[in-house]
Amino acid sequence: MRWIQAAGRCLLVLVVGLTGCVASNAQETLGDRDSRGPLTLVTAGDLTGYMSSVLDGWNRTHPAERVTLVELPDSADETYAQMVTDLRGGDRSRFDVLNIDVNWTSEFAAAGWIRPLPRDGFPLKSFLKPVVDTATYDGRLYAVPYVTNAGLLLYRKDILAKEGVSPPRTWAELERDAKAIAPKYGLDGYAGQFLPYEGLTVNVAEAVYSAGGTILGDEGDRVTVNSAAAREGIEFLARGVREGWIPKAALTYKEEESKQAFQDGRLLFLRNWPYAYAVASAPGSPVVGKIGAVQLPGPDGPGTSVLGGSNLAVNTHARHPDSAARLIAYLTSEPVQRQVLTRGALPPVRAALYDDPDLIRRFPYLPTLRTAVVTASPRPKSPRYDQVSLVVQAIVHNAMTGHGTSKAAVRRLARELDAIPRR
Repeated sequence: MRWIQAAGRCLLVLVVGLTGCVASNAQETLGDRDSRGPLTLVTAGDLTGYMSSVLDGWNRTHPAERVTLVELPDSADETYAQMVTDLRGGDRSRFDVLNIDVNWTSEFAAAGWIRPLPRDGFPLKSFLKPVVDTATYDGRLYAVPYVTNAGLLLYRKDILAKEGVSPPRTWAELERDAKAIAPKYGLDGYAGQFLPYEGLTVNVAEAVYSAGGTILGDEGDRVTVNSAAAREGIEFLARGVREGWIPKAALTYKEEESKQAFQDGRLLFLRNWPYAYAVASAPGSPVVGKIGAVQLPGPDGPGTSVLGGSNLAVNTHARHPDSAARLIAYLTSEPVQRQVLTRGALPPVRAALYDDPDLIRRFPYLPTLRTAVVTASPRPKSPRYDQVSLVVQAIVHNAMTGHGTSKAAVRRLARELDAIPRR
Protein backbone atom coordinates (compact mmCIF):
# COMPACT_ATOMS: atom_id res chain seq x y z
CA MET A 1 0.00 0.00 0.00
CA ARG A 2 2.90 2.40 0.64
CA TRP A 3 3.98 2.39 -2.98
CA ILE A 4 0.40 3.16 -4.04
CA GLN A 5 0.23 6.07 -1.62
CA ALA A 6 3.62 7.39 -2.77
CA ALA A 7 2.55 7.20 -6.40
CA GLY A 8 -0.65 9.01 -5.51
CA ARG A 9 1.30 11.87 -3.90
CA CYS A 10 3.41 12.27 -7.04
CA LEU A 11 0.37 12.23 -9.27
CA LEU A 12 -1.32 14.92 -7.20
CA VAL A 13 0.98 17.44 -8.85
CA LEU A 14 -0.55 16.54 -12.19
CA VAL A 15 -4.04 16.69 -10.76
CA VAL A 16 -3.54 20.19 -9.40
CA GLY A 17 -2.53 21.36 -12.86
CA LEU A 18 -5.50 19.64 -14.43
CA THR A 19 -7.99 21.12 -12.01
CA GLY A 20 -6.65 24.57 -12.67
CA CYS A 21 -7.33 24.16 -16.40
CA VAL A 22 -10.81 22.83 -15.74
CA ALA A 23 -11.63 25.73 -13.45
CA SER A 24 -10.75 28.26 -16.12
CA ASN A 25 -12.86 26.41 -18.72
CA ALA A 26 -15.80 26.15 -16.34
CA GLN A 27 -15.67 29.73 -15.11
CA GLU A 28 -17.97 31.19 -17.75
CA THR A 29 -20.74 28.67 -17.12
CA LEU A 30 -20.43 28.47 -13.37
CA GLY A 31 -20.59 32.20 -12.79
CA ASP A 32 -18.65 35.01 -11.16
CA ARG A 33 -19.57 34.62 -7.51
CA ASP A 34 -16.77 34.45 -4.94
CA SER A 35 -15.49 31.54 -6.99
CA ARG A 36 -12.87 29.93 -4.74
CA GLY A 37 -13.12 28.89 -1.13
CA PRO A 38 -14.18 26.08 1.20
CA LEU A 39 -16.77 23.55 0.08
CA THR A 40 -19.20 21.01 1.42
CA LEU A 41 -19.59 17.71 -0.42
CA VAL A 42 -22.66 15.62 0.35
CA THR A 43 -22.94 11.93 -0.36
CA ALA A 44 -24.86 8.84 0.64
CA GLY A 45 -23.28 6.80 3.42
CA ASP A 46 -19.78 5.61 2.50
CA LEU A 47 -20.10 1.87 3.06
CA THR A 48 -16.39 1.17 2.58
CA GLY A 49 -15.07 4.28 4.33
CA TYR A 50 -12.73 5.39 1.54
CA MET A 51 -13.95 8.89 0.71
CA SER A 52 -12.47 10.68 3.72
CA SER A 53 -8.96 9.59 2.75
CA VAL A 54 -9.53 10.69 -0.85
CA LEU A 55 -10.64 14.13 0.30
CA ASP A 56 -7.67 14.33 2.67
CA GLY A 57 -5.47 14.40 -0.43
CA TRP A 58 -7.38 17.40 -1.76
CA ASN A 59 -7.37 19.22 1.57
CA ARG A 60 -3.59 18.85 1.99
CA THR A 61 -2.93 20.54 -1.34
CA HIS A 62 -5.83 23.04 -1.32
CA PRO A 63 -5.87 24.55 2.19
CA ALA A 64 -7.92 27.54 1.05
CA GLU A 65 -10.51 25.26 -0.58
CA ARG A 66 -10.98 22.65 2.12
CA VAL A 67 -13.83 20.22 1.68
CA THR A 68 -16.13 19.11 4.48
CA LEU A 69 -17.74 15.73 3.86
CA VAL A 70 -21.38 15.27 4.85
CA GLU A 71 -22.60 11.66 4.84
CA LEU A 72 -26.31 10.98 4.64
CA PRO A 73 -27.91 7.53 5.21
CA ASP A 74 -26.76 4.69 2.94
CA SER A 75 -30.35 4.15 1.79
CA ALA A 76 -30.85 5.81 -1.60
CA ASP A 77 -34.40 6.81 -0.74
CA GLU A 78 -33.40 8.49 2.53
CA THR A 79 -30.46 10.26 0.90
CA TYR A 80 -32.71 11.53 -1.88
CA ALA A 81 -35.27 12.86 0.60
CA GLN A 82 -32.66 14.74 2.64
CA MET A 83 -30.93 16.21 -0.42
CA VAL A 84 -34.19 17.40 -1.94
CA THR A 85 -35.33 18.97 1.32
CA ASP A 86 -32.08 20.91 1.52
CA LEU A 87 -32.00 21.93 -2.14
CA ARG A 88 -35.49 23.34 -1.94
CA GLY A 89 -34.06 25.80 0.57
CA GLY A 90 -32.37 27.66 -2.30
CA ASP A 91 -29.58 29.99 -1.13
CA ARG A 92 -29.83 28.49 2.34
CA SER A 93 -28.55 25.14 1.04
CA ARG A 94 -25.49 23.88 2.89
CA PHE A 95 -24.31 21.59 0.05
CA ASP A 96 -21.97 22.82 -2.70
CA VAL A 97 -21.04 19.60 -4.52
CA LEU A 98 -23.53 16.74 -4.62
CA ASN A 99 -22.66 13.10 -5.19
CA ILE A 100 -26.00 12.02 -6.67
CA ASP A 101 -27.42 8.77 -7.96
CA VAL A 102 -27.13 8.73 -11.74
CA ASN A 103 -30.88 8.68 -12.10
CA TRP A 104 -31.44 11.88 -10.15
CA THR A 105 -29.56 14.02 -12.68
CA SER A 106 -32.57 14.63 -14.93
CA GLU A 107 -34.87 15.51 -12.05
CA PHE A 108 -32.37 17.81 -10.32
CA ALA A 109 -31.57 19.56 -13.61
CA ALA A 110 -35.23 20.02 -14.52
CA ALA A 111 -35.89 21.50 -11.07
CA GLY A 112 -33.04 24.01 -11.46
CA TRP A 113 -31.13 22.66 -8.46
CA ILE A 114 -27.85 21.94 -10.27
CA ARG A 115 -25.81 23.98 -12.73
CA PRO A 116 -25.06 23.12 -16.36
CA LEU A 117 -21.37 22.35 -16.87
CA PRO A 118 -19.05 22.88 -19.87
CA ARG A 119 -18.38 19.64 -21.76
CA ASP A 120 -14.86 20.76 -22.66
CA GLY A 121 -14.04 21.30 -19.00
CA PHE A 122 -13.84 17.59 -18.16
CA PRO A 123 -12.15 14.55 -19.80
CA LEU A 124 -15.39 12.91 -20.90
CA LYS A 125 -13.69 11.01 -23.76
CA SER A 126 -11.63 9.13 -21.16
CA PHE A 127 -14.75 7.70 -19.53
CA LEU A 128 -16.65 4.55 -20.40
CA LYS A 129 -19.03 5.78 -23.07
CA PRO A 130 -22.44 4.87 -21.56
CA VAL A 131 -21.76 6.68 -18.27
CA VAL A 132 -21.65 10.13 -19.88
CA ASP A 133 -25.30 9.85 -20.94
CA THR A 134 -26.34 9.54 -17.28
CA ALA A 135 -24.95 13.03 -16.64
CA THR A 136 -26.93 14.81 -19.35
CA TYR A 137 -30.43 16.22 -19.55
CA ASP A 138 -32.15 17.93 -22.46
CA GLY A 139 -28.91 17.87 -24.44
CA ARG A 140 -26.74 19.56 -21.79
CA LEU A 141 -24.16 18.29 -19.31
CA TYR A 142 -25.39 18.82 -15.74
CA ALA A 143 -22.97 16.58 -13.84
CA VAL A 144 -19.75 14.62 -14.27
CA PRO A 145 -19.67 10.81 -13.92
CA TYR A 146 -17.80 9.76 -10.78
CA VAL A 147 -18.61 6.11 -10.12
CA THR A 148 -20.30 3.68 -12.46
CA ASN A 149 -21.94 0.38 -11.63
CA ALA A 150 -23.64 -2.59 -13.19
CA GLY A 151 -25.34 -5.47 -11.47
CA LEU A 152 -23.53 -8.82 -11.56
CA LEU A 153 -24.56 -12.35 -10.65
CA LEU A 154 -22.37 -13.58 -7.79
CA TYR A 155 -22.26 -17.33 -7.30
CA ARG A 156 -20.62 -19.99 -5.17
CA LYS A 157 -18.02 -21.31 -7.57
CA ASP A 158 -16.93 -24.04 -5.13
CA ILE A 159 -20.42 -25.55 -5.09
CA LEU A 160 -20.98 -25.30 -8.83
CA ALA A 161 -17.58 -26.95 -9.37
CA LYS A 162 -18.58 -29.87 -7.13
CA GLU A 163 -21.75 -30.27 -9.19
CA GLY A 164 -19.89 -29.97 -12.48
CA VAL A 165 -22.02 -27.12 -13.81
CA SER A 166 -21.11 -23.74 -15.25
CA PRO A 167 -22.53 -20.48 -13.86
CA PRO A 168 -25.96 -19.82 -15.36
CA ARG A 169 -26.32 -17.79 -18.55
CA THR A 170 -30.11 -17.98 -18.78
CA TRP A 171 -33.04 -17.64 -16.40
CA ALA A 172 -33.91 -21.31 -16.94
CA GLU A 173 -30.43 -22.39 -15.84
CA LEU A 174 -30.57 -20.09 -12.83
CA GLU A 175 -33.96 -21.47 -11.77
CA ARG A 176 -32.84 -25.07 -12.30
CA ASP A 177 -29.70 -24.70 -10.17
CA ALA A 178 -31.44 -22.60 -7.51
CA LYS A 179 -34.09 -25.33 -7.14
CA ALA A 180 -31.91 -28.44 -7.45
CA ILE A 181 -28.45 -27.54 -6.15
CA ALA A 182 -28.99 -24.95 -3.41
CA PRO A 183 -31.10 -27.22 -1.12
CA LYS A 184 -28.45 -29.98 -1.28
CA TYR A 185 -26.06 -27.62 0.51
CA GLY A 186 -28.59 -26.07 2.88
CA LEU A 187 -28.67 -22.81 0.92
CA ASP A 188 -31.36 -20.54 -0.46
CA GLY A 189 -31.32 -20.26 -4.23
CA TYR A 190 -31.31 -16.67 -5.44
CA ALA A 191 -31.80 -13.17 -4.08
CA GLY A 192 -31.57 -9.57 -5.16
CA GLN A 193 -32.74 -6.36 -3.51
CA PHE A 194 -36.49 -6.84 -3.20
CA LEU A 195 -37.55 -4.52 -0.37
CA PRO A 196 -39.81 -1.81 -1.84
CA TYR A 197 -37.17 0.92 -2.27
CA GLU A 198 -34.94 2.08 -5.13
CA GLY A 199 -33.11 -1.26 -5.22
CA LEU A 200 -36.30 -3.04 -6.21
CA THR A 201 -36.83 -0.58 -9.06
CA VAL A 202 -33.36 -1.49 -10.32
CA ASN A 203 -34.02 -5.23 -10.10
CA VAL A 204 -37.35 -4.83 -11.90
CA ALA A 205 -35.82 -2.71 -14.66
CA GLU A 206 -33.09 -5.32 -15.18
CA ALA A 207 -35.66 -8.10 -15.48
CA VAL A 208 -37.80 -6.10 -17.91
CA TYR A 209 -34.81 -4.97 -20.00
CA SER A 210 -33.35 -8.49 -20.08
CA ALA A 211 -36.63 -9.76 -21.53
CA GLY A 212 -36.45 -7.08 -24.23
CA GLY A 213 -38.93 -4.62 -22.71
CA THR A 214 -38.82 -1.02 -21.50
CA ILE A 215 -40.67 1.05 -18.91
CA LEU A 216 -40.59 4.61 -20.27
CA GLY A 217 -39.43 6.18 -23.52
CA ASP A 218 -38.54 9.62 -24.81
CA GLU A 219 -37.05 10.79 -21.48
CA GLY A 220 -40.26 10.06 -19.62
CA ASP A 221 -42.72 11.39 -22.19
CA ARG A 222 -44.05 7.95 -23.19
CA VAL A 223 -45.12 4.92 -21.11
CA THR A 224 -43.93 1.68 -22.75
CA VAL A 225 -44.28 -0.90 -19.98
CA ASN A 226 -47.48 -2.57 -21.21
CA SER A 227 -45.79 -5.38 -23.15
CA ALA A 228 -45.29 -9.13 -23.16
CA ALA A 229 -41.58 -8.59 -22.37
CA ALA A 230 -42.38 -6.58 -19.24
CA ARG A 231 -44.81 -9.28 -18.11
CA GLU A 232 -42.12 -11.92 -18.65
CA GLY A 233 -39.58 -9.98 -16.58
CA ILE A 234 -41.94 -9.37 -13.67
CA GLU A 235 -43.16 -12.97 -13.77
CA PHE A 236 -39.56 -14.20 -13.47
CA LEU A 237 -39.29 -12.44 -10.10
CA ALA A 238 -42.79 -13.29 -8.88
CA ARG A 239 -42.41 -16.94 -9.86
CA GLY A 240 -39.16 -17.20 -7.92
CA VAL A 241 -40.87 -16.21 -4.67
CA ARG A 242 -43.94 -18.30 -5.44
CA GLU A 243 -41.87 -21.43 -6.11
CA GLY A 244 -39.43 -20.83 -3.25
CA TRP A 245 -36.12 -20.54 -5.10
CA ILE A 246 -36.21 -16.87 -4.10
CA PRO A 247 -36.59 -16.95 -0.30
CA LYS A 248 -39.33 -14.82 1.24
CA ALA A 249 -36.65 -13.16 3.39
CA ALA A 250 -35.32 -11.56 0.20
CA LEU A 251 -38.46 -9.40 0.09
CA THR A 252 -36.84 -7.44 2.95
CA TYR A 253 -33.34 -7.22 1.45
CA LYS A 254 -31.49 -4.07 0.46
CA GLU A 255 -27.88 -4.15 -0.78
CA GLU A 256 -26.28 -4.78 2.59
CA GLU A 257 -28.75 -7.41 3.81
CA SER A 258 -28.46 -9.38 0.59
CA LYS A 259 -24.67 -9.08 0.58
CA GLN A 260 -24.53 -10.32 4.16
CA ALA A 261 -26.72 -13.33 3.38
CA PHE A 262 -24.36 -14.31 0.56
CA GLN A 263 -21.24 -13.57 2.59
CA ASP A 264 -22.54 -15.66 5.49
CA GLY A 265 -22.92 -18.64 3.16
CA ARG A 266 -26.72 -18.64 3.00
CA LEU A 267 -27.18 -18.10 -0.77
CA LEU A 268 -26.07 -19.89 -3.92
CA PHE A 269 -26.71 -16.91 -6.23
CA LEU A 270 -26.94 -13.17 -5.61
CA ARG A 271 -27.63 -10.18 -7.83
CA ASN A 272 -25.69 -7.22 -6.40
CA TRP A 273 -23.24 -4.47 -7.28
CA PRO A 274 -19.52 -5.32 -7.56
CA TYR A 275 -18.73 -3.95 -4.09
CA ALA A 276 -20.43 -7.06 -2.67
CA TYR A 277 -17.92 -9.27 -4.49
CA ALA A 278 -15.00 -7.26 -3.11
CA VAL A 279 -16.31 -7.25 0.47
CA ALA A 280 -17.25 -10.94 0.43
CA SER A 281 -13.78 -11.76 -0.91
CA ALA A 282 -11.95 -9.93 1.89
CA PRO A 283 -9.87 -11.87 4.46
CA GLY A 284 -12.05 -13.29 7.20
CA SER A 285 -15.12 -13.71 5.02
CA PRO A 286 -16.65 -17.19 5.29
CA VAL A 287 -16.78 -17.41 1.48
CA VAL A 288 -13.38 -15.93 0.61
CA GLY A 289 -11.96 -17.73 -2.41
CA LYS A 290 -15.29 -19.45 -3.07
CA ILE A 291 -17.14 -16.91 -5.21
CA GLY A 292 -17.29 -15.90 -8.84
CA ALA A 293 -19.11 -13.28 -10.87
CA VAL A 294 -20.74 -13.29 -14.29
CA GLN A 295 -23.14 -11.09 -16.20
CA LEU A 296 -26.76 -11.25 -15.16
CA PRO A 297 -28.64 -14.00 -17.00
CA GLY A 298 -31.61 -13.34 -19.26
CA PRO A 299 -34.26 -15.44 -20.98
CA ASP A 300 -31.96 -16.65 -23.77
CA GLY A 301 -28.46 -15.64 -22.67
CA PRO A 302 -26.74 -12.80 -20.82
CA GLY A 303 -29.26 -10.22 -19.67
CA THR A 304 -29.10 -6.46 -19.31
CA SER A 305 -27.94 -4.69 -16.18
CA VAL A 306 -29.14 -1.30 -15.09
CA LEU A 307 -26.42 1.30 -15.22
CA GLY A 308 -25.80 2.42 -11.66
CA GLY A 309 -23.30 4.66 -9.98
CA SER A 310 -23.19 8.33 -9.12
CA ASN A 311 -22.47 11.70 -10.70
CA LEU A 312 -20.95 14.85 -9.23
CA ALA A 313 -23.02 18.00 -9.63
CA VAL A 314 -22.65 21.62 -8.55
CA ASN A 315 -25.46 23.19 -6.57
CA THR A 316 -27.01 26.16 -8.37
CA HIS A 317 -26.37 28.17 -5.21
CA ALA A 318 -22.85 26.85 -4.54
CA ARG A 319 -20.79 29.36 -2.57
CA HIS A 320 -17.58 28.80 -4.57
CA PRO A 321 -18.40 27.39 -8.02
CA ASP A 322 -14.85 27.54 -9.37
CA SER A 323 -13.58 25.45 -6.45
CA ALA A 324 -16.49 23.07 -6.99
CA ALA A 325 -15.41 22.50 -10.61
CA ARG A 326 -11.80 22.00 -9.54
CA LEU A 327 -12.84 19.45 -6.92
CA ILE A 328 -14.88 17.50 -9.47
CA ALA A 329 -11.88 17.43 -11.82
CA TYR A 330 -9.75 16.09 -8.97
CA LEU A 331 -12.24 13.37 -8.04
CA THR A 332 -12.51 12.20 -11.66
CA SER A 333 -8.75 12.25 -12.33
CA GLU A 334 -7.05 8.92 -12.97
CA PRO A 335 -5.14 8.66 -9.67
CA VAL A 336 -8.26 9.32 -7.62
CA GLN A 337 -10.35 7.04 -9.81
CA ARG A 338 -7.82 4.32 -9.06
CA GLN A 339 -8.42 4.88 -5.35
CA VAL A 340 -12.17 4.72 -5.90
CA LEU A 341 -11.58 1.11 -6.97
CA THR A 342 -8.70 0.04 -4.72
CA ARG A 343 -9.94 1.70 -1.53
CA GLY A 344 -13.68 1.96 -2.12
CA ALA A 345 -14.29 -1.24 -4.13
CA LEU A 346 -16.40 0.92 -6.47
CA PRO A 347 -16.22 0.78 -10.28
CA PRO A 348 -14.36 3.78 -11.75
CA VAL A 349 -15.55 5.70 -14.80
CA ARG A 350 -12.09 5.87 -16.41
CA ALA A 351 -12.01 3.27 -19.21
CA ALA A 352 -8.24 2.66 -19.11
CA LEU A 353 -8.37 1.28 -15.56
CA TYR A 354 -10.37 -1.73 -16.76
CA ASP A 355 -7.38 -2.83 -18.87
CA ASP A 356 -4.78 -2.47 -16.10
CA PRO A 357 -3.21 -5.94 -15.50
CA ASP A 358 -2.41 -5.19 -11.85
CA LEU A 359 -5.97 -4.13 -11.13
CA ILE A 360 -7.38 -7.17 -12.95
CA ARG A 361 -5.25 -9.47 -10.80
CA ARG A 362 -6.63 -7.80 -7.69
CA PHE A 363 -10.20 -7.46 -9.00
CA PRO A 364 -10.69 -10.40 -11.38
CA TYR A 365 -14.28 -9.38 -12.15
CA LEU A 366 -13.17 -6.18 -13.97
CA PRO A 367 -13.40 -7.56 -17.54
CA THR A 368 -16.87 -8.95 -16.81
CA LEU A 369 -17.89 -5.67 -15.21
CA ARG A 370 -16.70 -3.63 -18.18
CA THR A 371 -18.82 -5.76 -20.50
CA ALA A 372 -21.79 -5.37 -18.15
CA VAL A 373 -21.35 -1.57 -18.04
CA VAL A 374 -20.99 -1.02 -21.79
CA THR A 375 -24.07 -3.18 -22.47
CA ALA A 376 -26.12 -1.74 -19.58
CA SER A 377 -29.18 0.48 -19.89
CA PRO A 378 -30.08 3.44 -17.68
CA ARG A 379 -33.16 3.51 -15.52
CA PRO A 380 -36.06 5.36 -17.12
CA LYS A 381 -35.17 9.02 -17.51
CA SER A 382 -37.84 11.28 -16.12
CA PRO A 383 -37.96 14.65 -14.36
CA ARG A 384 -40.49 12.91 -12.06
CA TYR A 385 -38.29 9.92 -11.46
CA ASP A 386 -39.05 9.72 -7.74
CA GLN A 387 -42.73 9.17 -8.54
CA VAL A 388 -41.91 6.65 -11.28
CA SER A 389 -39.75 4.63 -8.91
CA LEU A 390 -42.34 4.63 -6.13
CA VAL A 391 -44.99 3.29 -8.51
CA VAL A 392 -42.70 0.51 -9.78
CA GLN A 393 -41.68 -0.51 -6.26
CA ALA A 394 -45.20 -0.69 -4.89
CA ILE A 395 -46.82 -2.55 -7.77
CA VAL A 396 -44.10 -5.14 -8.37
CA HIS A 397 -43.59 -5.85 -4.67
CA ASN A 398 -47.33 -6.48 -4.51
CA ALA A 399 -47.00 -9.02 -7.34
CA MET A 400 -44.00 -10.68 -5.73
CA THR A 401 -45.89 -11.17 -2.49
CA GLY A 402 -48.67 -13.00 -4.37
CA HIS A 403 -51.22 -10.18 -4.50
CA GLY A 404 -52.18 -10.24 -8.14
CA THR A 405 -50.75 -11.60 -11.38
CA SER A 406 -47.87 -10.27 -13.45
CA LYS A 407 -50.33 -9.43 -16.21
CA ALA A 408 -52.39 -7.33 -13.81
CA ALA A 409 -49.22 -5.69 -12.48
CA VAL A 410 -48.18 -4.57 -15.96
CA ARG A 411 -51.61 -3.12 -16.70
CA ARG A 412 -51.59 -1.25 -13.41
CA LEU A 413 -48.04 0.01 -14.03
CA ALA A 414 -49.08 1.40 -17.41
CA ARG A 415 -52.12 3.12 -15.90
CA GLU A 416 -50.34 4.68 -12.91
CA LEU A 417 -47.21 5.69 -14.79
CA ASP A 418 -49.36 7.39 -17.40
CA ALA A 419 -51.01 9.44 -14.63
CA ILE A 420 -47.66 10.96 -13.55
CA PRO A 421 -47.19 14.48 -15.02
CA ARG A 422 -44.63 14.48 -17.81
CA ARG A 423 -42.87 17.72 -16.79
